[in-house]
This record gives sequence, C-alpha cells and structure tokens, in this order.
Amino acid sequence: MKNDKIFQNSIKAWILAARPKTLVAAAVPVVIASSLAYTTDAESFRWMACCLCFLFAFVMQIDANFVNDYFDFRRGNDDETRLGPKRACAEGWVSGRAMVWAIAITTILACLVGLPLVVYGGMEMILVGLACILFCFLYTTTLSYIAMGDILVLLFFGIVPVCCTYYVELECTGNPVPVKTMWMSVACGLFIDTLLIINNYRDYDNDKKAGKRTLAVFIGKNAMSAVYLLTVPVSLTIGILCLAFSMSSIAVSIIILSLHLSTWKKMITIGEGLALNKVLGLTARNILLYGILTSIAIILS
Repeated sequence: MKNDKIFQNSIKAWILAARPKTLVAAAVPVVIASSLAYTTDAESFRWMACCLCFLFAFVMQIDANFVNDYFDFRRGNDDETRLGPKRACAEGWVSGRAMVWAIAITTILACLVGLPLVVYGGMEMILVGLACILFCFLYTTTLSYIAMGDILVLLFFGIVPVCCTYYVELECTGNPVPVKTMWMSVACGLFIDTLLIINNYRDYDNDKKAGKRTLAVFIGKNAMSAVYLLTVPVSLTIGILCLAFSMSSIAVSIIILSLHLSTWKKMITIGEGLALNKVLGLTARNILLYGILTSIAIILS
C-alpha cells in the first residue's frame, strides 16, 4: 500500500531514498583510516584530504542507494513481498525519471568531490574513483545476483576506502601502504559485511524465488547464520593482532563481541520475516560502535 503522507519527489521522499542510516557504513572505513594516519604522523596529517574522503564516501553511498533503488525497481524485485525497508521508486515516492536524473547528478558530484584527491594521492586516484563508480552500478545490476556482493563489501567498504584514505591523508605518494593498515582494512570490510549478511539472510526466500543467487542462497540460511556469527570474531582478532594486543583493543573487542553475540541470538530466535529488520538496525549500531571504539583504541595504542 502506498504511503499517501509522502508526496512524490518531495524532500521527505528524497531523504528516504538516500537512506541516511547507511551512511554509517560509508563513514566507518574513513574514520578508522584517519585514526591510523593521524597516529602515524600527526604533523603531516592532511585535514582537507580527510574531509574530501568523508564527502566522497557519503556521496558515493547515496549514489549507490539510488542505483540500487532504481534498478531493483526496474527488475520488479521491490514488490509487495519485500521484507526490508520500503524503497522510493517501488512505493511511488520518487518517479523513475527523477531517480535517473538523481543518479546522474550524484555520480557527477562524486567525480567532482573526488577529483581534488588527485592533488594528494596522484593520478591513480582517478582509477580508484572510476572503479568505485563502475562497481556501484555492477553490484546492483549484475554482481549481487552471482554471490559477489560480500567480496565487493570487503573491497569497497574495507580495503579500498581504508587504504586509499590513509594514502591521501599522509604523504604516501610512491610509497606502499603499511601492512598494519592493510590488515585493518580487511578487518573493517569483514565487520561491515555483517550488514549485507543479515540483509541476504532476511531475504533468502524472496531472493531464491527471484533467481538472485546471493551467498545465502548458495549455502543456505543455517550456514549464513554461522557466517554472520563468525565474521565479527575474525575481524576483531585481526584488530587485536594489528594493535599488538593493547589493552584498549582487547577491551573494545570484548564490548563489541558481547553486542554481536546478543544480536546474533536475536537473529536466530526471530529466524525470518519483517522482525529481522530489528536485527538489521542492531547490526548497523554494532558497526557504528565498532568504528568509534576501534578508532579510540588505535589512538590509545
């Protein structure tokens, strides 16, 4: 049923289409990378590059949300059987034509925001930006249908943003990113992937019916539950090793792991249906706290 309180193409409609809550996943890699860069060399830390990385991450996330909204609508995936949060095009909050224009505008805006990073990181930043835009489209249109979504999360919410943010915030041009930063990027990507895991766990039946071969469809719901459970301990272990078993990293891991276990228990207790959206919200909360507390642990270490 359409929500008549949301007028088509209104400000409220566009805010809902942008999915502000997902900006947490975009911000966390930049926060962690910035903490690593600042503690490495505070005097050489480039604050303008930091701000540009945050802005690029936010614009790209909104762009990805618009792309996902529009192309899933065109495929007919967001019908009345959808269990996740309502989508703008499917609900009629935003017209298809307006969404196409929004995708074009946010894509161009992302390019304009990211282009100055060439000054800090060299011409290779153009290739990074183009890869982000390309896979933003490929994820929704192709790769999410062949169980590649989790790999893309690891890459574009972990390895790419953490390593590239670190690279441009310090004078690293021509020098490799430290091994510690690379491993922390893997830990970050794994943790953020729990958001996609719970999404695919919730949508198992609908995705299977629609022929969308997510990892959950390939391995089954029980195995996907185990993946959700184990991903966070692996991520936290990498963090502890990178921070040399510091007391702050251990304390953070205990706090985050306890929250994660509580969330996982809710996940398997609920099992299926709309109620799993509560677990989605708790997972987003865990990611936000992971980003904040891990950054504090990095600074204290």
